[in-house]
Amino acid sequence: MQGGPNLEIQTETVGDACVLVPKGDIDMARSPVLRKAIGEAMRGKPAKLMLDLSGVPYMDSSGLATLVEALQNARKAQMPLLLCSLTPRVKSILEIARLNTVFAVHPDRASALGA
Repeated sequence: MQGGPNLEIQTETVGDACVLVPKGDIDMARSPVLRKAIGEAMRGKPAKLMLDLSGVPYMDSSGLATLVEALQNARKAQMPLLLCSLTPRVKSILEIARLNTVFAVHPDRASALGA
């Protein structure tokens, strides 16, 4: 488990997927912690990379930029990047930025793992 200023990230392996579970707000101070965790997870070359965002009450533009960068890197590596269990506030931020049409967003882990 890694941590930064009030951001803990658990890493779990579920089947062929690496699941990152951040807990806390993802903002300018904390997005580098998430970026580092995503990079480390991708180096392990899982078949899928999933971000379970159920523990993220808020995300700012730097958090969104981190997700977009992760998606670009995942596409280069031909690795599906899945988002699941978004909190209402994070979901609305993605929708406002129209990123909900770019990311594979799933209501929960089970549907993401079945994707």
